Amino acid sequence: MSTTAELVARARRLAVPGRRAVLGIVGAPGSGKSTLALAVAEELGPDLAACVGMDGFHLSNAVLAAHGTQHRKGAIDTFDDAGYAALVARLADARPGDPPVYAPVFRREIEEPVAAGVEVPADVPLVVTEGNYLLAPSGAWPAARARMAEVWYVDVPDDVRLARLEARHRAFGKSTEEARRWARGSDQVNAELIAGTRGAADLVVRLPTA
Repeated sequence: MSTTAELVARARRLAVPGRRAVLGIVGAPGSGKSTLALAVAEELGPDLAACVGMDGFHLSNAVLAAHGTQHRKGAIDTFDDAGYAALVARLADARPGDPPVYAPVFRREIEEPVAAGVEVPADVPLVVTEGNYLLAPSGAWPAARARMAEVWYVDVPDDVRLARLEARHRAFGKSTEEARRWARGSDQVNAELIAGTRGAADLVVRLPTA
């Protein structure tokens, strides 16, 4: 079991002023990876860390509809993996004095990505990026992983993860039945794929869930 303080201390060792490191945090939907990434970045503060999510590379609803994949939104093939890898390379290469890098964000209230939603100044030494597929062996995901100093896998019990997912889906407008069906259907298929990448992580993180 890890504490947030221990993880922040480990991340702090990557945040060397004058250099740039990218820390990846991966996990299945509902694992708490986004919460952990934000907590680490906030504890380090804006002079040392910025947070960039993989979810900004969701394909738009219009593109998903054109591909006939809107019902599988969140699956590995519904992201622009090459775009994400290119962004991670830009983030990893940035040095003090360079222009800032602007990254997209995903807005759950509209279920769409929004371009240039977060600014990453070049003098921030650590970028924390989080998402589902950072350790996936296919497509452009390995190119993104290659530019990360470390990748942590967030591991939580399935019952906790599913309860969180259902609550999230309800919070964003799905009925109780729709939330359950989505969490135990499409989300679960994705979770099983992501769980298969756990062994490639530099650190497996287990946090208290109570």
